[in-house]
Amino acid sequence: QLQASGGGLVQAGGSLRLSCAASGRTYSWYVMGWFRQAPGKEREFVAAISGSGGNTDYRDSVKGRFTISKDNPKKMVYLQMNSLKPEDTAVYYCALDSTRFVRRASRYYEYWGQGTQVTVSS
Repeated sequence: QLQASGGGLVQAGGSLRLSCAASGRTYSWYVMGWFRQAPGKEREFVAAISGSGGNTDYRDSVKGRFTISKDNPKKMVYLQMNSLKPEDTAVYYCALDSTRFVRRASRYYEYWGQGTQVTVSS
């Protein structure tokens, strides 16, 4: 089970930190990802991190602004979002891929959190 939190309303250039709490399984072995879906658009990959935390991947538009991290003992994954832009406005979802490969396609992620709204005003 995954529980995302930390969304909110922020002005362009501001920062937010999203959190995702995992429970019910040995999540530290698995890849964790963040996805987002804006109104009228398809869900898209944002970032992912390997089980150990040593391998990360980001979509190009967030590289240098977003940082994904995890705290395995606490079963938490985070998405630090800096220099936010209006185009980052979306519902953000955390997800778990139990195959241990860092991948971008949402079809590989079996478990999903409920989503948290991020709104960036211009």
